Amino acid sequence: MQATSMMVRNRRWFNHFLWPAALLVAGCTGEYVPAKDLEAEIDEVAATLIKQPLLHSTSIGVVYRGKEFIRHRGDMEAGKPSPPTDVTLYEIGSLSKTLAGTLMANAVLERKLGLDDDIRIYLHEAYPNLQYQGDPIRIRHLLSHTSGLPNMLPERANTVLADFTDQRTPRELNAIYTRYGKADFFRDLHAVEIRRAPGKDYAYASSGTELAAHILETVYKSDYESLLRGFFRDAAAMTGIRIRLSDAEAARLAVGYHSDNAVPTTPMPQLPWGASGNVKATAPEMVKYLKFQLAGGPVVTESRRTLVEFDPEFSIGYFWNIVDGDRLKGIYYAHHGGVPRSQCYIYIMPKYDLGIFVITNQSGDQTARAMEAAISTLVERIAARENGAGQGLSR
Repeated sequence: MQATSMMVRNRRWFNHFLWPAALLVAGCTGEYVPAKDLEAEIDEVAATLIKQPLLHSTSIGVVYRGKEFIRHRGDMEAGKPSPPTDVTLYEIGSLSKTLAGTLMANAVLERKLGLDDDIRIYLHEAYPNLQYQGDPIRIRHLLSHTSGLPNMLPERANTVLADFTDQRTPRELNAIYTRYGKADFFRDLHAVEIRRAPGKDYAYASSGTELAAHILETVYKSDYESLLRGFFRDAAAMTGIRIRLSDAEAARLAVGYHSDNAVPTTPMPQLPWGASGNVKATAPEMVKYLKFQLAGGPVVTESRRTLVEFDPEFSIGYFWNIVDGDRLKGIYYAHHGGVPRSQCYIYIMPKYDLGIFVITNQSGDQTARAMEAAISTLVERIAARENGAGQGLSR
């Protein structure tokens, strides 16, 4: 599919833990006639997914025309009975950014800030470096990855991530972020050089999402995690999302594997705010998020409004990737998430009133490919039902 391959070439799908790789989009090989209910179909797709090399387990959440489905398959720890369940906490990586984007959309609607605000009015020190030839970084540039900021701060983290599959990467990331807090982030922000006019060129920047969290803290006078949990509790009945875990909650965190390492790896290190990649959630919580997205409403609509159109097929909203021109999926909204021991996807497809969340507890160079194929298979089968192939059968 042209839109998908274009995005991969530009690394638009991938967060700071991923690498260029061609995504596999499974095409229909013939007319598909549903022979089982959708829950069984999802279970079959999950079972096929974990047959891929190095994949241990998966959880899939689907909301389709108001009906909810959750399926878990496999064992989280190789060689040990340890299936994921509805209480398993997952690290959702850069899917966290879509939550931050939702909070920013709400702040815009509440007139707490404006998309064209110079971000420096929300910083507590002078940052004359956060502009290019008089053009400042604005809030819309943070949300659309067009700020010109580096992917990660401190910048040495980007060197480590350049060879993501190296088995040393998780250990080196942990060393970098041990005791790396907000004061360190702002110190390193002084040294950033903006080399092009903000607002034009796409360059994935998790540091921009961390800055967005700081701006939210400033305008609401509350810490980011409290804002996150409070908004989604009230708006989506999501009571279980977390950035930092208690000891009891940490015991429910999914075991995960990095690359081809047979030994489980450590959790993603804590970032200063955690808005760009530290949210944890269960599969049922993510199903609530799918329902929230599919229900629409002013905040959701604003969060998925196009802020920058890069070409007729690919745009960016409030951290959401917006894809047009796909014959099967229609216009859809998506994001990939990844940490050193898990990867996931979220897709919102209004054409079918469909939301899909897929997560695995392994993070390697073929993981995204396998999940994309699984999602494509699910969409094909649902499209077949919509087109009448499944008349008289369970929908």
